[in-house]
Amino acid sequence: MVLPRIFGESRLKFSIDERKFKVDMKKFPLKNIRNFGIIAHVDHGKSTLSDRLMEFAGNISKKNKNEQVLDKLQVERERGITVKAQTVSLFHEYNGEMFLLNLIDTPGHVDFSSEVNRSLVACQGVVLLVDSNQGVQAQTVANFKLASSYALKIIPVLNKIDLPNAKPEVVSNQLTSLFGFDKKDILKVSAKQGTGIVDVMNSVIEKIPPPKGNLNQHFRALQYDSWYSKKQGVTCLVLVVDGSIRVGDEITSSSSSTSYVIQELGILYPEEISVKELFAGQAGYFKANIKNPKDTKVGDTWFKKGTTIEHLPMISQSKPMVFAGIFPSDRSKTEDLRKAIEKLILNDSSVNISMDTSPALGQGWRLGFLGVLHMEVFCQRLHNEFNADVIVTAPGIPYKMRIKGKNNIKKYGSEEIIISNPSKFPDPAIVEEYLEPMVLGTIITPEEYYSPILNMCM
Repeated sequence: MVLPRIFGESRLKFSIDERKFKVDMKKFPLKNIRNFGIIAHVDHGKSTLSDRLMEFAGNISKKNKNEQVLDKLQVERERGITVKAQTVSLFHEYNGEMFLLNLIDTPGHVDFSSEVNRSLVACQGVVLLVDSNQGVQAQTVANFKLASSYALKIIPVLNKIDLPNAKPEVVSNQLTSLFGFDKKDILKVSAKQGTGIVDVMNSVIEKIPPPKGNLNQHFRALQYDSWYSKKQGVTCLVLVVDGSIRVGDEITSSSSSTSYVIQELGILYPEEISVKELFAGQAGYFKANIKNPKDTKVGDTWFKKGTTIEHLPMISQSKPMVFAGIFPSDRSKTEDLRKAIEKLILNDSSVNISMDTSPALGQGWRLGFLGVLHMEVFCQRLHNEFNADVIVTAPGIPYKMRIKGKNNIKKYGSEEIIISNPSKFPDPAIVEEYLEPMVLGTIITPEEYYSPILNMCM
């Protein structure tokens, strides 16, 4: 098969290390761009489907044993789960035209739902992947509702149809009854065997709308991820909403009002490939020698210095559910730990941070996480990526307390206070009422289990 010449040389000779290729991003107008994510319950095959899509598009060789290529973190390899959303640019020819498909592979575990949330902000549609053996699960429902709240086009896909216990017709009925999909619109694939991949690629182009934007407006870009390296500082992953940006332009952060000169632009293929420019609707990264992690954050609007623009809506922040104290195992490493936490939070913006002290452990930080697994992964990444050895206190949940007495209310600034640190609990004598977090949940179950579940809940 002869592949289109989108690079300076044939794609069949592609070598990331040698940096042979120059991608001309001007060749991809808005109508030829699709930004989409893959969402699913944990272990329903998102990363495997991403592998097959990259093989089909020519990003990676089919000769290699490609397993979870986008799971780049050591903790992901060790635990066998995706904890970080990853972006990759795919090029696919359809009806004689070349399309740029920006794919975001997202985690499936509820503890990393914030990764899904911020990723969908950069998308116009999603592939909702469902295991045809397990059927609809909790995160299937949660992700469907999240995608619907963003008014994204949803493409339902049944995976693992090659398994002997697969029940594609039963699961299709679930998708139809729960979410209102038409059966003829439900794709059936085996990501492991590569069956049905071309149908997914074509459906993304046919059904997901191109991004909205205006090439003639002032440059605006939404930052939806970032990471830190010692040599190059902060790398920002952005979706260009309007206008264009090129190397040498000076841009400003809306959150810190600091300005930087673009030193490198590029796309993820999944490795970094430099480009000269990025245009409206395109997703890519930039490097600008940002050394201070506090100068930028996820949700930032970036714009060219000296221009007046309307800031893009901020990405909603997840509410921490579990809090724990983090202290250095060696007190002389307190400053090193502070820097490590600040840099890691760049890549995990869902973590809430505040100062903490302990008579026994000294200076530390009180961190809020989305769950216990989230906490464990964050601490493991501190060790793996920053060589930081930490002491972690037992996780706890926040409590709400109603304070009584005018003087006490004045002291705490409110009649109701929320405490996440046990050491800061007020004197029980001034607390009128303690309140624990409550969950309002919906149980979706087959009809035959309705009665026993109802009895259990009552």
